[in-house]
Parts: sequence; structure tokens; C-alpha cells
Amino acid sequence: MLRQYELVERVKDYDPDADEALINRAYVFSVQKHGSQKRASGDPYFSHPIEVAGLMTDLKMDVETIITALLHDTVEDTLTTIEEIERMFGPKVAEMVDGVTKLSKIEAQTENERAAENLRKFLLAMSNDLRVLLVKLADRLHNMRTLHFISSADKRKRIARETMDIFAPLAERVGMYEYMREMQMLAFRELEPEAYSTIVGRLDQIKAHGENQVETIAESLKTELGTHGLVADVSGREKHPYSIWRKMAERHVSFEQMTDIIAFRVLVDSIDDCYAALGHIHRKWKMIPGRFKDYISTPKRNGYRSLHTAIIHGRSMRVEIQIRTHDMHRQSEFGLAAHWAYKQGSSRPDGQAGWIRDLIEILDTAQDADELLEHTRMAMYQDRIFAFTPKGALHQLPKGATAVDFAYAVHTNLGNQAVGVLVNGRNVPLRTALSNGDIVEILKSEGQEPQTSWLGFVTTGKARAAIRRYVRDKEREETAAMGRVIFDEIAGRLPVKIGKKALKQALERLEMEDETDLMVAIGTNQITDHDLMDALVPGSSSDLVAQREFPRQDRAISIRGLTPGVAFQLAECCHPVPGDRIVGLRRQGEHIEVHTIDCLNLVSGVDADWIDLSWESDSEGATARIRAILYNRPGTLADMAGIFSHHKANIVNLKLTNRDQPFHTYESDLEVHDVGHLMQIIMALRASESVARADRI
Repeated sequence: MLRQYELVERVKDYDPDADEALINRAYVFSVQKHGSQKRASGDPYFSHPIEVAGLMTDLKMDVETIITALLHDTVEDTLTTIEEIERMFGPKVAEMVDGVTKLSKIEAQTENERAAENLRKFLLAMSNDLRVLLVKLADRLHNMRTLHFISSADKRKRIARETMDIFAPLAERVGMYEYMREMQMLAFRELEPEAYSTIVGRLDQIKAHGENQVETIAESLKTELGTHGLVADVSGREKHPYSIWRKMAERHVSFEQMTDIIAFRVLVDSIDDCYAALGHIHRKWKMIPGRFKDYISTPKRNGYRSLHTAIIHGRSMRVEIQIRTHDMHRQSEFGLAAHWAYKQGSSRPDGQAGWIRDLIEILDTAQDADELLEHTRMAMYQDRIFAFTPKGALHQLPKGATAVDFAYAVHTNLGNQAVGVLVNGRNVPLRTALSNGDIVEILKSEGQEPQTSWLGFVTTGKARAAIRRYVRDKEREETAAMGRVIFDEIAGRLPVKIGKKALKQALERLEMEDETDLMVAIGTNQITDHDLMDALVPGSSSDLVAQREFPRQDRAISIRGLTPGVAFQLAECCHPVPGDRIVGLRRQGEHIEVHTIDCLNLVSGVDADWIDLSWESDSEGATARIRAILYNRPGTLADMAGIFSHHKANIVNLKLTNRDQPFHTYESDLEVHDVGHLMQIIMALRASESVARADRI
């Protein structure tokens, strides 16, 4: 543990003008407040914030950050208040301490809810001052270094999983690769102990059999560059165990098949020297195709710059090489912290960096804890590609990102209105995965809306959050519209006309905020007809029952203008289409399920309220299912497809369900206008020489 004078000396070494008295006061304050508290290791608790402050001095952080590190646990773990910290150390330190402070555990909540709330508060604080993130990362790193002292295996795994899912990706996103690598290694050791020990054992064997291998390759690289007049620092190391394990999983190979477990770093003086060194290395040794990446011309989103390549050295020895300047190396090790060092002054980075704005947008749209954690983890993971707009604007996305993800990365409204995409001038589906260097032009229409099917292929948290928010808002809007129609029908059964005053009083009796909440509750059957009547006119439902004059629904409720799958679901068992006589099943907390009146599932009895529904005369468009038995001879399937095409019915799904010698049975899902359109298709199938039988199912 750092002594008081040692901490001060560390800060004074890089910042001679630092406020020594303020650091001393914070050190003493932390020791006094934590008092006799102990950590799981048995060490005094105050050793933890002091070690975190020491990590901040390694990054050459300013005095405010050092003091925040010293005080970051005092509010949660002692009787100290934010007001006390503000009075003694100023408002900025108080704000940062409040941002870093962990939330007290609320045992009534689930683990995900606690993690989500902690993450929510942390991200909001981080958006105001990124130094909060730096202290939090150091706090987590030191906790991971002492994780083995915690006796509960479940608790250790929970902390390790949170570190792997949240904090290591955050460290990568701000370019702090040393923090990221150590966090991943420590978490990996806890989560996969057998894999960790196996890989470490194999690495030790490699070292034992080839002690000078790394030094030999490094020296050959340095000599080759020196012969061309380039002065370079060359160092090599084995990749850390988690990196090797992840690549084994990605490539589906064993450790013995891994040929690039050694990486070398070449540091030169200038960007020109970087490219010169790359050329000399490629001329001397064979380059492995597909492994070259230029992060100097297109830096990573966190500012990381370097040239990456892989070569075959000596006798089939594959090695990875990173080439960068000394300044780039400092940036790659310390990332964001390099910009926050005491000497940077007014050139400190904008606290509202683009990726943080994305995270804050996700905070605003997440519906629950699971969704927040899912979207945030997606937004922070690290493997990325680069794609361009037609005007040359660069956007970075995760590997596997689609055109829809790109559209939302440009602007939420563009994503919502996307109808098509041109990738490198070619028209491709919206679900197309993008590649590095693609030029992407999104085609939009004001009449377009996000599709729920997009959730099946988007990869970014921002896109997923925006789609879910839009679908959720539309679902609420249409469910409320359906509820309004049902409300009018129920209110019509009452002996008096319902006005605004009665509706307002009903909301108070039902303890609801507004009319929309009431209509949504009616549309999803969260309130019974009797309860609604009694709320509108107290005692009315019991009076009607006593008089045996309880009128039922006397007119069909229109579903015109509502979207299937949003306010209601078309039943899969009978596939109703416009023109069919339909009824709705209203279950608590669910969408209304629409069936044809002759659906066999209704005969068996269902636990739900029935409501009479109608399509309206101009309703059109639904998916019908047809079963057709074709003769087993060449061309019959083409004949059936030709009939569908002639009648302008789009095939949504086609499945061969049965095959015997003379016949093949197919089930086809078709988009049709109405029941008349469907019957035309069935009659045409029955008239065909290729079709033995055709029926609607």
C-alpha cells in the first residue's frame, strides 16, 4: 500500500504544481472515514482507495481525479455525505465521487436489476465527465486483482462475468488496452479455470522449449529494419490466455493448431517510418493474406492507431506484428487517459463522445433491466468494421452489422424510414451484412416504419433499442385505439351516457394516470367489463345483473387501420383473411387473438373473453395457408407457382410436408387481398392437371 508521502511524490513527479495539501487532506480523510473496516483479504479497507489512486498516478491524472479515487467509496461504505465532500473538496470532486459511488444493494431486486441500475447511474455520470469512467475502471481492476480472497464462488463468478461483459469492453472502447487485457485474463481465470490452467500450462511448455525464440525473432526484425536505415524498438510476447482461448473458439481449432500465439510490436519515430517498416517486412517475409489492417488511415472509434500484419517467419512460424509510432503506443496503452493527463489542459476530450451518446440514447429507450444490459453490452463489444456514406462519412460498426444497423448509426429517423439499400452501387436486402470499406446508401420513404422482423438480424444496441421503442410505442397506440372501441361498446350498455366527468372519476377509482392507460388496460383485458362499468357508474353492473338485463355486444368491432401483430394477432391455426367472419379472444395482458368463426380451436373451449370483430369493407391483405397435393411428375411444382404468380399472390413460405410415390403434398403461405382472392387461387389449383387436390387450412 502506498504511504501518504509516496502518493504525493508520485503526483509531484509529473505535476510539480499539484496541490499537495489537498491530496494530503483527502488521504487522511479516506483513512479516518474507513477506520477499522477490513477487506476480504484482511487488509485495511482504506488500502483499496489508496491503491486505486496509485493506479491513477500511473496514468498521470490530475489532482481532482486522484482525490476522487481516494474518496470513491466513502459515501457508500461510511457515514460521509456528498455535501460533506463538496464542502471540503469542491463541487467537481463531489460530482465525480457521486458518479463513481456504487449503489447500495437492494435485496428485493434481481441481479440484473441491480446491475442495470448501477450501470444506468454510472453511464449518466460518465457522460458528464469521463474521468468518472477512468476511476471506475481502476476500481474494478484492483477489485479483480483481489477477487480470489472472496469466499463465495457464486459472488466471484458474478463479479467476473460483469467485468467481462461490461468493464473490459468499456476499457477497450476508451483505448485502455492494458486494463482490458488484465481484466479479461483475471475474469477468464475465474469463469473458465480449467481452460485457463490448460492454456497457461501450454504456454509454459512453449517457453521451456524455446526460451530464446521471441528474442531471436525480435532481433531479426530489428536487424532487417536497421539495414534500411530505420531505428525501431522491437519487443515480443505471447498472447494472453483469454485472447488465445477466444480465437480457438472463433476458429474452431485446438491449441496445437494455433500458429500465431506470438505477437511483436515495432515502434518507430514517424508515420512515414510505419509504412516503410511495413514494406521492408513484407519484402523480407511472406505476408499472410487477409491479416493486414490499417488503423492509421482509419483509426478505431476509440482513437487506436497502428498497422497490423501477420507473416511467416523462418520455418512456418506465424507471427503477428503491430507497427506504430511511440505516440501511438502511448495512446494505445492509456487511451482516453492520455488525453486527461494533467498537462493537457484545455485539449481534454469532449465528454459527449459519439459512442457515449449512443449509450445514453439506449438508457432512454430500454424498457427493463434485461433490455438495458443486452443493448449496452452490444454497444460496447469490440470487433468492428468501417463503412462509408456516399459522401465519404465514416461509420464504425460491429462485425456482422447490417444495412439497417448502418442506417441507425447515421440517424435514428433514417433507420426508421429505411426501405432499401445500395451497397457499392448494388441493390441488396436490408439484412445484408456489411464488409470493411463498403459504400452504403440507404433508400428511405416517409411512409416506412421499422419492422419487428428487423430484430432478428440487427447487431447494434442502438438499432435494437430504436426498433423496440418504435414497435412499443406503436403497439401502445394501436392497443389503445382497440381499447377505445371496446370502451365505447361497453359504455353503450350502461343506462346513462358517459361524459368526461364520469371518465375522469373512473380513472381515479381505477388508480390510472390517463385515458391512454385505461384504453390499453381494456385492450389487453387487464380490467373486466364489470369493473369498468362500476368505475364509470358505481353499482351499475350489479343492478344490471339483478335485473337480468345485462346487454351483450350487439355490433362487430372494426379492426380497420390496425396492424396485425401490434394491436392484435392473426391466429396461426386458421389464418383468417379479410372477408372471413372473425372473432377475437381477449386474454389478460396479451394482444387480441383473431380467429375465423369456424376455427376448430374455438370448439375445444378457450379461457378468454370473446369479442365480435369485423374487417370493414375496404380491409385487405393477410397471409393464408393452402395445402395442395401435386402429382409426382416433372413440372407440377412450377405449374403451381405459375398459378400463384398469375393471381399476383406472393409466396411467403413453401414447405414439402409429405412425399409418397404418386403424390407430393405442399403447404404454401400466400399473401392475398381477401377471401375472394384466396378462393380464386384455390379454384385455379383444382382446375389444374398438375394438382390432385387443393384446400385452405
